[in-house]
Amino acid sequence: MLSRTASTLYWMSRNVERAENTARILDVAYRMSLLTKDPDLQDQEWFAPLNITGTLFPFSGRHAIVNSKEVLHFMALDADNPSSIYSCAKQARENARAVRGTITSEMWEVLNGTWLEMQNMDEDRLYARGISSFFDWVKERSHLFRGVTFGTIRRDEAFQFHRLGSYMERADNTARMLDVKYHVLLPSVEDVGGAVDYYQWSAVLRSVSAFESYRKVYRDIITPLKVAELLILRDDIPRSIRFCYRDVYEILCTVQNRSSLEATRQAGEIYAALQFGTMQNIFHGGLHEYLTAFLESSNKLGNEIDKAFFAPTLTTSM
Repeated sequence: MLSRTASTLYWMSRNVERAENTARILDVAYRMSLLTKDPDLQDQEWFAPLNITGTLFPFSGRHAIVNSKEVLHFMALDADNPSSIYSCAKQARENARAVRGTITSEMWEVLNGTWLEMQNMDEDRLYARGISSFFDWVKERSHLFRGVTFGTIRRDEAFQFHRLGSYMERADNTARMLDVKYHVLLPSVEDVGGAVDYYQWSAVLRSVSAFESYRKVYRDIITPLKVAELLILRDDIPRSIRFCYRDVYEILCTVQNRSSLEATRQAGEIYAALQFGTMQNIFHGGLHEYLTAFLESSNKLGNEIDKAFFAPTLTTSM
């Protein structure tokens, strides 16, 4: 497979996954903001989506205040923000158009239809539709794309690079989603393992579609330790970091070439740490510190994947 095609498929799936996860992050912030009783703290939750997506600096350069209206526009509908849901939908469609001969017609129709509908979305339609309803629509379109992909595409290298992009992005965003709780409450290491705010932790679980799974696994009250264990170390939860990295490692073993040995090694190292890690050790060092270190390792692996599989595209085009 041409490196250009592999790169396009990889980023197509990452953009779809990123749009879905941005919707999930905003949904957490929105639900948590509804729980805030102190008017002076009403807008504090809206710093969280900006902090965890690394967009606080570009947002601050264009907006004087942080509140629900400004953040929702910037992260959902702003065409000038490359990480917004709008931009991700546009880029995913452009990626799909570039590899029309590699993907199936059903995959193209879903992404093209999503982009056409997204073009007609503005703030008036967003609020008329309902904020949570819009986020649900974004998630449903992502689920539809994932379903038709798994149901129609041939199991070849194109399929593997699609999966690789999805799982890399999902693991990254699950870590960021967990960090929402940290950024909203700004707890110390001791506070993280302390008293439970049931509604906020349940909002985090619902945002990653894991509330029912939590109930089935633990059959107990919601605690930070168990939520983190579910979303970091469980290997039977589709959005857990360990689940994602098991597949990332297996995919890299499948598509490896002479340039990808280091990427495969890094993925194996991350997966081994997840496979044999314990929540006691994670919380002992601090959940936020652990997630920050993971995100750094994930970013390093992403750069290595780019160098191993996609860099030849840059060399050829010069």
